[in-house]
Parts: sequence; structure tokens; C-alpha cells
Amino acid sequence: KRTAIVAFAARFPRLYSAPAPFHNPGMSGYYKKSVQNGWFSESEVMWPGQKMSLQMASEIPKECILYEAKSDFQEVLVFKSKTYGTVLVLDGVIQLTERDEFAYQEMIVHLPMFAHPNPRRVLIVGGGDGGVLREVARHDCVTLIDMCEIDPVVCDVAKKFFSDSTATSFGDARLNLVHDDAAKFVKQEENLKKYDVIIVDSSDPVKNGGKQL
Repeated sequence: KRTAIVAFAARFPRLYSAPAPFHNPGMSGYYKKSVQNGWFSESEVMWPGQKMSLQMASEIPKECILYEAKSDFQEVLVFKSKTYGTVLVLDGVIQLTERDEFAYQEMIVHLPMFAHPNPRRVLIVGGGDGGVLREVARHDCVTLIDMCEIDPVVCDVAKKFFSDSTATSFGDARLNLVHDDAAKFVKQEENLKKYDVIIVDSSDPVKNGGKQL
């Protein structure tokens, strides 16, 4: 559900601020409208006439909502589904499920990585759930992984709720994790012409018609 391009085009509106505390509000706010009769349905529809829905692990929201908060950048929701494991939702759009996230992560990473004869220095734009990082870290030839994720809440949520799936490589010694505007980060003099591979794992521009890009 996310834009997968090996190039850099994303511009982000705001800079780092402290992450929201972890809590389990039991559908106290934003996502009430997305949950009905034990099903979660996306609230942002990119393609008219269709949207993704998943059955939740329980018809009682407070029993399967693991996290709900609004960061400085987006609405964040984590819930347990009946058949797809734990699910991450950003701004009303499903980003990943534990059951099938590997298909996205492996394709966005290994195609560009194997296309390069010796990818040693890699930049990941976005990717706060850690899945792209996990796959990049499988390549022993890599000596540096810069990861620029503007929203620290996404990383914190991934480490807490996806520690056995996507968020397994945040402790890799090659990782330099930065919470910043990636458009500004890549323009810093020390980063110009620095990378062999750049992988953009950013959310689809569902708001403002993509004007934030």
C-alpha cells in the first residue's frame, strides 16, 4: 500500500518532536469510524470504488486495539487481526500485516540491491516499521545504512509491537537512524554522492492530493 520507488522525491512538512506515549485507549477517537462489527476498513481511499478491510481479532475493539495515537505527522493505529496477525495503519491506510509484509519488503530491497555490483552505502527514506532495514541488513557487503524516518513514533511502535517481524534490525551496528526531513538530509554536503543505493519507503500521498511531495 506504500509507494515503492528507488529514487528520491519525497518532501516532508515538519521536523522531529517527542513521540507520543504508549497507551491502549480502546478506540477512543479517530479510528472509531473505521471499525464496525469487528472489521477495520480503510478511511482513506486512493482508488474510487475500492478499499481494504480486515477482520479484527475480536468484535470488541478494546480487546484487539494495541495502540492508537496521533503523532506530529499522522494518525497511528496498531491492532490484532483475526487472520493477518498484527496490523499497522497510518492515516487510515493499512501499511503492513505480519502475514504478508515480507512480499513488499523483499521486492523493494533486493531488486535494487542485486542490481548494484557492490552496494556498500545505503540510504532508506522512511521505512519506520523496520522491514526494509531488516532486508538491507541481510547483505553482508553493506557497511553503512542511513535511515531517515521523519516520524519517531512509527519506529517506537514498530519496536514495541513488531519486534519479532519487521523491527528486528534496529540494533545493527551499521545503522545510523535519523529523525529528520529526508529532503533536507540528502542535500547536506556530507551526504551528496554518498550512497550506492537509495530506497524510498514512504507512505502514499493520501492527503492534499500529494501536495506535500
